Amino acid sequence: MNLFERLAAAKKHQPKHVRLLLVAEAPPCAGDRYFYFPDVQTQDALFRYVWQGLTGDKPERDDKPRQLVALRDAGVYLVDLHEDDIAKPKLKDLVPCVPSLVERVKALNPDHVVLIKALVYDAAFDALRDAGLPVIDERIPFPGSGQQKKFLEAFTRAAREAGVSIDAAVAS
Repeated sequence: MNLFERLAAAKKHQPKHVRLLLVAEAPPCAGDRYFYFPDVQTQDALFRYVWQGLTGDKPERDDKPRQLVALRDAGVYLVDLHEDDIAKPKLKDLVPCVPSLVERVKALNPDHVVLIKALVYDAAFDALRDAGLPVIDERIPFPGSGQQKKFLEAFTRAAREAGVSIDAAVAS
């Protein structure tokens, strides 16, 4: 999948009002595993743990299209700091993308911003805060490589601080 297909999938699920903006590192290098693609069969950890953190329930893969709509309807939206897929980025790869991120976040005018992955936090937190944007001061690891429990704990705290949750029963 290319950038155009990713952007179209994301735009389809963009809320009218963004209550909780999630900022991840970059789209996956495997083009078929993007957060907003409805039929991701493997390695969809970010989507799955975001859903679980907001609902308390583990998602079923077949329900992802409906769950994406529920995220949109709840005002939850995800963007990437680095807009291109990039394998194993380092801080020096992400920092040049921060001014663009600040402008994109301003344009979305979210109620709250959550940074996902320590590297994203390190690259962007100060700039977002200094720009007067409502970034939550929570260093959240990516939900992979054994960090799933830490992700759920930190993400759930951040979502609670933002006042955002989804009733899984209503969303299914």
